[in-house]
Amino acid sequence: MAIMPLPPLNAEAPPPERVVEFPDTQNLNRYLIDLCGEFDRNLAQIEHQLAVQITRRGNILGIHGDAEAQVQAEAVLHALYQRVEAGRSIEPGDIDGMIRLDDSGENTGSRAGDQMEMFKGGRLELRTRKKVIEPRTQAQKAYVSALLQNELGFGIGPAGTGKTYLAVAVGVSMFLGGQVDKIILSRPAVEAGERLGFLPGDMKDKVDPYMQPLYDALNDFLPGKQMAKLLEDKRIEIAPLAFMRGRTLSNAFVVLDEAQNATTMQMKMFLTRLGEGSRMVITGDRSQVDLPRGVKSGLRDAEAILKGVNGVSFSYFSAKDVVRHPLVAKIIEAYDAADAET
Repeated sequence: MAIMPLPPLNAEAPPPERVVEFPDTQNLNRYLIDLCGEFDRNLAQIEHQLAVQITRRGNILGIHGDAEAQVQAEAVLHALYQRVEAGRSIEPGDIDGMIRLDDSGENTGSRAGDQMEMFKGGRLELRTRKKVIEPRTQAQKAYVSALLQNELGFGIGPAGTGKTYLAVAVGVSMFLGGQVDKIILSRPAVEAGERLGFLPGDMKDKVDPYMQPLYDALNDFLPGKQMAKLLEDKRIEIAPLAFMRGRTLSNAFVVLDEAQNATTMQMKMFLTRLGEGSRMVITGDRSQVDLPRGVKSGLRDAEAILKGVNGVSFSYFSAKDVVRHPLVAKIIEAYDAADAET
């Protein structure tokens, strides 16, 4: 018979199970089903991302694993439960966003508090015709707050962090609320390292491929017929940056996307279009400049020149704020690490 060796006397015991108990209400069963997800897929995602194990016993969930991960998992479970109590669905991106919330707190407890605060009373929401938009990370939350409070806001960071999506959502929300009369969305028509040649069709046909990401965002927030009507009435405009010259944009919500591809002169031209009653958002990724070699990015210049100007906000994102596929965040981090070594 094999004899199992005894653990050394000074070995640390594993952290005890952390117990999360939910109130035994008449809706408990439905809430827990939504919380755990089909075939417990929500619990499985939390287990995978936080390296914990979650067991379920009636209205009690037990969390096993590293002590800090246990605290974080408990915060996520409470936040998700409050979400289903409010009648909201849970998507994989919601869980991923909660887990990757800003961990700038000095201890795990303060970070857990931040995570649960996102879903308490007074939550930050953007209401559109098709859905309610909620920031998924602390950086996104700060960004949306800044756009609502300032007449000019910059969103700077890598792809997939929701810079443009949230900016358009804020614009649609303010438009539907009567705070602005129109929405104007623009991008520099710069090819991303490819020569697309002469595209067929009229001017709209030629520039629409560059503007498609802006159409995609609007389609998420407005029904197709309403969006078509607003475009026809010019209450929503989507146009290349070059078309902004000479205009004064009053009582409008204006977004310049991919601003890293605007030249210094184009950026100055665009910023000085701001008229009475308008809001303007500039979004860009400094790592994806497609301008010809030797041409300075207007986004970098604007960032340096306008820092500290009252009424102008700067919001920054990192790989932690990526809300696309989780692998995108890892790709961005790998490229950042490679750039740091060169």
